[in-house]
Amino acid sequence: MEGAVQAYVSALQYNPDLYCVRSDLGNLLKALGRLEEAKACYLKAIETQPNFAVAWSNLGCVFNAQGEIWLAIHHFEKAVTLDPNFLDAYINLGNVLKEARIFDRAVAAYLRALSLSPNHAVVHGNLACVYYEQGLIDLAIDTYRRAIELQPHFPDAYCNLANALKEKGSVAEAEDCYNTALRLCPTHADSLNNLANIKREQGNIEEAVRLYRKALEVFPEFAAAHSNLASVLQQQGKLQEALMHYKEAIRISPTFADAYSNMGNTLKEMQDVQGALQCYTRAIQINPAFADAHSNLASIHKDSGNIPEAIASYRTALKLKPDFPDAYCNLAHCLQIVCDWTDYDERMKKLVSIVADQLEKNRLPSVHPHHSMLYPLSHGFRKAIAERHGNLCLDKINVLHKPLYEHPKDLKLSDGRLRVGYVSSDFGNHPTSHLMQSIPGMHNPDKFEVFCYALSPDDGTNFRVKVMAEANHFIDLSQIPCNGKAADRIHQDGIHILINMNGYTKGARNELFALRPAPIQAMWLGYPGTSGALFMDYIITDQETSPAEVAEQYSEKLAYMPHTFFIGDHANMFPHLKKKAVIDFKSNGHIYDNRIVLNGIDLKAFLDSLPDVKIVKMKCPDGGDNADSSNTALNMPVIPMNTIAEAVIEMINRGQIQITINGFSISNGLATTQINNKAATGEEVPRTIIVTTRSQYGLPEDAIVYCNFNQLYKIDPSTLQMWANILKRVPNSVLWLLRFPAVGEPNIQQYAQNMGLPQNRIIFSPVAPKEEHVRRGQLADVCLDTPLCNGHTTGMDVLWAGTPMVTMPGETLASRVAASQLTCLGCLELIAKSRQEYEDIAVKLGTDLEYLKKIRGKVWKQRISSPLFNTKQYTMELERLYLQMWEHYAAGNKPDHMIKPVEVTESA
Repeated sequence: MEGAVQAYVSALQYNPDLYCVRSDLGNLLKALGRLEEAKACYLKAIETQPNFAVAWSNLGCVFNAQGEIWLAIHHFEKAVTLDPNFLDAYINLGNVLKEARIFDRAVAAYLRALSLSPNHAVVHGNLACVYYEQGLIDLAIDTYRRAIELQPHFPDAYCNLANALKEKGSVAEAEDCYNTALRLCPTHADSLNNLANIKREQGNIEEAVRLYRKALEVFPEFAAAHSNLASVLQQQGKLQEALMHYKEAIRISPTFADAYSNMGNTLKEMQDVQGALQCYTRAIQINPAFADAHSNLASIHKDSGNIPEAIASYRTALKLKPDFPDAYCNLAHCLQIVCDWTDYDERMKKLVSIVADQLEKNRLPSVHPHHSMLYPLSHGFRKAIAERHGNLCLDKINVLHKPLYEHPKDLKLSDGRLRVGYVSSDFGNHPTSHLMQSIPGMHNPDKFEVFCYALSPDDGTNFRVKVMAEANHFIDLSQIPCNGKAADRIHQDGIHILINMNGYTKGARNELFALRPAPIQAMWLGYPGTSGALFMDYIITDQETSPAEVAEQYSEKLAYMPHTFFIGDHANMFPHLKKKAVIDFKSNGHIYDNRIVLNGIDLKAFLDSLPDVKIVKMKCPDGGDNADSSNTALNMPVIPMNTIAEAVIEMINRGQIQITINGFSISNGLATTQINNKAATGEEVPRTIIVTTRSQYGLPEDAIVYCNFNQLYKIDPSTLQMWANILKRVPNSVLWLLRFPAVGEPNIQQYAQNMGLPQNRIIFSPVAPKEEHVRRGQLADVCLDTPLCNGHTTGMDVLWAGTPMVTMPGETLASRVAASQLTCLGCLELIAKSRQEYEDIAVKLGTDLEYLKKIRGKVWKQRISSPLFNTKQYTMELERLYLQMWEHYAAGNKPDHMIKPVEVTESA
């Protein structure tokens, strides 16, 4: 070609005015990529012959190639003005207007071209593309068909026709068109990619992957195919490979906003929050109108606890794309977290309709299973939401093509011991470990071999150390990210019963259970609902939490514990709260057990060192069903107001950390973190005498203090209305809540004022370290439970503090846990059957101080004598249930309800 260039140059040296030759030289230079030289040739040709339309059109092509769209449009328009019958110029003008998304003018250019050449198939195809972009799908389909009629061997037209048919919902016909395009041109990359998209949507993931890889084999620089393949790989859990393809997509197309957003999703799943945040931010910078990126950014803010920022981003996403179910449902959850109940009823109606529509269309619902109990969904909907997520796990593991595991039918290989595997991401400083950390070490080693499988890395806490030390085997599966290999490890251990402690909570790997590495798999403790999954056999629960008549709410078979399925390790973590003493402060003859409270392991020795300590007998029922049963008395030490008591009170008032009295360290209850951080988190037992007072939290000394220490998302308008009614009926009372989160406080205060309560009737405190959180519960008179979703761990916390809890069980597992705890505790009188009864119980406790004293005494006594906090007895009962499950399986039976629990005693 260089020789041809020289020939043209030589000709022009002899006659510089040969404008046609100069234009032809420009074409040659353009083909060689020498655009600036080509541009100079065309300009010189125009200078020689200003009406030479071909040079104007060719110059437009150069400007288009250089990205100078407006100059290109100008030169094409000049060309067709000079030559109204210039077909190629009209086609080029239509093409550049189409790329510039100036669709009306593009249509006009193509129609003019077709008036000159009615049977030009490519122009029909390009015109159809414009109609498609304008949303004129039917017109686009007709025009694509005309292009194919004119040129039957036109793979681009078949591919584009398929795109339009798919948009219209004619997926089968679209699939046929993609296949036709590929028969005509087996290396048609767009058809390979788009057909892969259909296969993916049909659930044929392997075929989708094969087609994406084929598209990339044909066209390695195909950014969209890299991004689409990455998305499927992410779905399969192949995160590193997915990340590699997203990076390739972005390398090829640096302004590929979708790839940035999806790469952010992958990084988020890999726990790289900062990387995900950067990707979402970059996607929005590229395309500020990218609703999905705004929604993804909101999810990062939500997970990081930045709820106001999350709300703002979700609202931006919904402004950009009003029909965006994921953004709407996640926004609804954020608003629930901060108690923003604006248009609450309408929001709930819309949310339910979204879920109904998604379930009807067999789509993954936008409401997460763990959030479903917060909304007025039917039991069928809640179960179906969980089922969809369970099926998603099956989809992920199906691509592994793992053969079914063979399971043991007897205990010969384990020396007659039942091998139980506990799987959790929460072996560390987490409420789940706070509840069950002692159980692995309490199993009977002659009959049970305990395996604990951690799904999260070591957090360095004593909670992790304890489980690691006391389980027979501790395996860190966070170091085995491949679900197939992790399941192999579980199976190699010969597990008989595998326990799922996560459900659909953060850190779960339900894919392990979907692979069925154990013959019996059960849900327990960590998730308040059904898994909806075929691969979970049992849910360990109890008669109060999951009555047999609602068994259809669960995909699992019910396996009952004799008392409650819930347990707390409070007696081991907080033994210093088993006893307390009080200071007789401003009592006016009435001794209060919750104004100034002292607790400590050495409390008795300290009290023995003091003069004038009185023992007051607190009457309490003996554990019958109501407070009128025969009474026994509890001894409560009372320190009179003397110099010792004054020194303690002065320490609190002055904000001192610690003082020494008679050789004993007396510490300010607000300073446990400064004195011993591990004691503050509950990892160690405090060694000082700790003083806890109402004044530390701004609580009135002379009022009834109702409390609730749950996260605020568990409060709904009807619950706050009940609480407001109670406070109105008990004038000398306040409600003590947590800033959990702090941004919810002004909303609660405003709604309460709208209900007729002044702001000083609700007192908020910050969230506290675990030990302080449990200990300060002693200061409240009564806990008012949230009926929507009970306090589960927080219910145990407040009961261990000796504070009565009023509850009203609903119809979901999450709304019945507190009733189960109170039933086990022997305090049925605190369980209401209606909203009115809930209010009446709370009001009686707040107005009948003798009755309140009896109930408080009963709770204080029963937390020690009932099975509720007896982890040893609980473990024995759990073992009995495990043996029932195994015997049933070993006899060749399918899982069935086990609703006749066998009660055991600790001495058994």
